[in-house]
Amino acid sequence: MKIPILDIDGKKKGEIETTIFDGEIRQDLIQKVVEAEKKKQPYSPSNLAGKQASASGKIRHGRRVWKSAAGRGISRIPRKIFWRRGNHFYWQGATVSSARGGRRTHPPKILSMIKVKKINKKEKRKAFLSALALTASIEQLKKKYKSLEDKEVKIKLPVVIENKILSLKTKDFFKVLKKILKELTKVAIQKKSIRAGKGKMRGRKYKKTAGLLLVIGKNEEKKIKGIEVKKASQLSVSDLASNGARLTAYTEEAIKELEDRIKKEKNRKEK
Repeated sequence: MKIPILDIDGKKKGEIETTIFDGEIRQDLIQKVVEAEKKKQPYSPSNLAGKQASASGKIRHGRRVWKSAAGRGISRIPRKIFWRRGNHFYWQGATVSSARGGRRTHPPKILSMIKVKKINKKEKRKAFLSALALTASIEQLKKKYKSLEDKEVKIKLPVVIENKILSLKTKDFFKVLKKILKELTKVAIQKKSIRAGKGKMRGRKYKKTAGLLLVIGKNEEKKIKGIEVKKASQLSVSDLASNGARLTAYTEEAIKELEDRIKKEKNRKEK
């Protein structure tokens, strides 16, 4: 497959020949790997939460026994002692969930949240090649972005840009991006909006669109707001094809590194 390399004016500078985008599109494998790559943040209270007061065993449950709560008109729950005068105690309920500062009744447990799904190496490799092929399909791109359904996309995918674009300043970078992507620019730049509903009060006030994914080489650097930048060595199936084909652009060096990465994985399999 011959892919045109675009310069910073959006014109064809040269061509690069590669087979990394020629793979069969397997939606089932992509979905399987994306599901396995999902991460859930485990959460639970501390193991000692609500158990740091020495209350258990302080109260007796038999009648006419010292330290008994019988006949005092109080519930027989574990209590911590604040002071005592002979047989008279001043104590407060502790440890149990019904008491102030006590432990939770059925707290969430971390082990129940750590679920590792195992994927075969061959399946994972096929899913990665399939995800790369997905980013090179205009039909698949239109399925993901509803705003593109009725529009005619004249750009040839995948988009490969010369390395010079990474040296541009932010303002010039977005000007070049508009020249190259044309009608896809609206989809490429991330949009930030205030979330509707109670999520605003729960630490997720804003939500934003995925935007363009720019894949760069290991020796390249770019920090920019409005798009996501990822190195070819760190690229995953979820980055490329979570919920459909993502709009992706590659630098020349990134294409070469992806080819090397796929060759290494293939050689490991043959060994």
